[in-house]
Amino acid sequence: MSTYIAPLRDMQFILNEVAGLADVCALPGNEECSVELVESILDEASKFATGVLDPINRAGDTVGSVCKDGVVTTAPGFKEAYKLFCETGWNAMPFSPEFGGQGLPALVTMAVNEMWKSANMAFGLCPMLTGGAIEAIAHHASDELKQKYLPKMVEGTWSGTMNLTEPNAGSDLAAIITKAKPAGDGTYLVSGTKIFITWGENDCAENIIHLVLARLPDAPPGLKGISLFLVPKFLVNDDGSLGQRNDLICASIEHKMGIHGSPTAVMSFGENEGAVGYLIGEPNKGVGYMFTMMNHARVNVGLEGVGIAERAYQHALWYARERVQGAPIGDKSGVKKTILHHPDVRRMLMDMKSRTEAMRTLAYYAAANIDKAHAGDAAAQSRVDLLTPVVKGWSTEQGVELSSVGVQVFGGVGFIEETGACQYYRDSRITTIYEGTTGIQANDLIGRKLAREAMPGAAMKALLAEMSATAAELAGDNVTASIAVNLKNGINSLSTAADWLLANYGPNPQAAAAGAVPFLKLTGIVVGGWLMAKSAAIAARRLAEGSSDDFYRAKLATATYFADHQLPQAGGLAAAITAGSASVFALPENLF
Repeated sequence: MSTYIAPLRDMQFILNEVAGLADVCALPGNEECSVELVESILDEASKFATGVLDPINRAGDTVGSVCKDGVVTTAPGFKEAYKLFCETGWNAMPFSPEFGGQGLPALVTMAVNEMWKSANMAFGLCPMLTGGAIEAIAHHASDELKQKYLPKMVEGTWSGTMNLTEPNAGSDLAAIITKAKPAGDGTYLVSGTKIFITWGENDCAENIIHLVLARLPDAPPGLKGISLFLVPKFLVNDDGSLGQRNDLICASIEHKMGIHGSPTAVMSFGENEGAVGYLIGEPNKGVGYMFTMMNHARVNVGLEGVGIAERAYQHALWYARERVQGAPIGDKSGVKKTILHHPDVRRMLMDMKSRTEAMRTLAYYAAANIDKAHAGDAAAQSRVDLLTPVVKGWSTEQGVELSSVGVQVFGGVGFIEETGACQYYRDSRITTIYEGTTGIQANDLIGRKLAREAMPGAAMKALLAEMSATAAELAGDNVTASIAVNLKNGINSLSTAADWLLANYGPNPQAAAAGAVPFLKLTGIVVGGWLMAKSAAIAARRLAEGSSDDFYRAKLATATYFADHQLPQAGGLAAAITAGSASVFALPENLF
């Protein structure tokens, strides 16, 4: 089995030379952050990921979490690792110092979180959901609730969850039937069943703070009648100590394809008198509040695609360097060599490496814009809005594909669980589903972020113009000229597809929707290609200046590979989008 090693050199390159870490550190509120400090943080995080989280990942998969009589026992080592995780301050990194956080930029947190997701994705889901709950409470709850709950959640002593899905209400939140009845003392009694609740019950945190969507008795129907409630596992006394157990229980945990170390709970609220809950914000505005948490989660799930792809790549590369099998095609020596020498294996590994680097650069670029948006940059906020569904949808789809390629590198033994390659494929598969499927992300992209924007297409056109400027710049350099050709073709394909969607979204919505997922993938490939092209230009410049760092040669090679092998797909995706929906709906139902 391989050992996870954080790709620190690539992380630092993207942070410093592409995403602009120094500029982010200079933003208001980030004055105590520095490039040197971030380097130290990444180094320590890599040690934690390699030394603490990676060794328990296998037990998380093979043993998993166990539920008995409503009590969940996490996999061996998870409870101890979580305690150390909180004691060493990792949980508190991104949050406001007002509540005990370290206030570090989103860009820094993004890089650190990638390590958790690579080393142990199931473990990383707990702080991810807690972080989303913290964001929702911090933005929308009363000062009283913030002061009472956030310090312990920021510390990690208390974890958090997101309770949306019900047996009859998945992506259609309007179908939610969980009830919240006023108790007469300012609290509410919540009753109902929620399913697929990540880390809904666990033995790691002292208390679990559930954010629950429910309906008040006088609520209007549909999405406009849903409110958000804070429902703790244990009630909290005025002095901050834990009181009695609330009327909620984990009815069971799901038996899943992957992420076995993450307890996915069926939560039952109010089987007796009702679970005590506290209204967050105003009544009937819960869906909007929950989107604060969901947008946080969507970017982080996109990062899971990066993390799992990186781990699958490292595992496949380790095997390719160890496995001796035959002589490469054209080699007349008759000497058997490792499979790393075989052209198709080399192609698969280059595919994994280049696409993972493109995803990583996109995620970090988005995070830098999140930081700028928090500082009041409206253009950065527009860029974040546009790219959030792409980070989530494209990166997770890539993660599934690349973890599958990782199995392929192993060949027959990759299908055997003991080699570990299967786990990354199984773990990755959920990422394209939870926190909004790829289809939902794609519809969000072509709808809210393109056609229904205040100025339809403005954010995309601004991005296209910036990418075109990069292509023109690269075309003037012999080293990057070939990259520029493929980038320009990709930009033209994206522009054509965007124009077609803008023209057809209103009069022919089904045609637009039929091309939504291909458009999301097209956007990911072209934006990823643009960022890899920018990386190539930086690498070429450093080499021209006399650098002997082999990293820059590798970056130039992977960027060129991405341009040669990924960007040409843009034309085919654009053709599929502009073909419309005629062939999608050509087959009568009875002929399926």
